[in-house]
Amino acid sequence: MKTVNIHEAKTNLSKLVDAAVQGEPFVIAKAGRPLVKVTLLESRMPTRIGFLDGAYAIPEDFDRMDGAEIQSLFEGDA
Repeated sequence: MKTVNIHEAKTNLSKLVDAAVQGEPFVIAKAGRPLVKVTLLESRMPTRIGFLDGAYAIPEDFDRMDGAEIQSLFEGDA
């Protein structure tokens, strides 16, 4: 496991975090003494796709609803 000092961690934090996400944890040390270990969190936020499935219905003509009224708002009454 890679050990970096605080200054190096501040300078290269983005690269170090990317490496940790890829499974390469690292230790941050101060004056040569290890302080913290940075690793990938295994528990991520759950995917919420479909959590409202069936809660509402979208009309078949949704993309054409009130087309004439919207057109008259843009073009004025002809």
